[in-house]
Amino acid sequence: MTEIHDLNDWDRRIIEAFRANGGNVGGQFTGVPLLILTTTGAKSGQKRISPLAYLSEGGRIYIFAGNRGAPTNPNWYYNLVAHPDVTVELGTETFEARAIVVDSAEGDRLGRIQVQKIPGLAELQAKITRKVPVVLLERKSAP
Repeated sequence: MTEIHDLNDWDRRIIEAFRANGGNVGGQFTGVPLLILTTTGAKSGQKRISPLAYLSEGGRIYIFAGNRGAPTNPNWYYNLVAHPDVTVELGTETFEARAIVVDSAEGDRLGRIQVQKIPGLAELQAKITRKVPVVLLERKSAP
């Protein structure tokens, strides 16, 4: 697994709790489906790790580049655009995937579903003035 020493304290605590509890993170993340995404840095080429909420829809896994409401896309998004081969930790399972940016109309539909499933995202989404990219994490091999 990728080292977590170079992350901010917030992400580090989430990742540690995720790994210690088989993918379950309590507190404000109780009931929120989380995964850990490992990308390759677009510029550095180094492995980068991010805890992210995800949507499971139609047997597929989607992530959203909301960046906690920031006006720019998160670094992990630029990393996977440059290097779409990623590693996903989901619960106790780790697998390789290919990141595919979803088209705008489908992304909008998936975003609405995600907000229905995690109502707390509505407030965050209201702050975002840019188009939030949606990314499909397509498993490279069957589980």
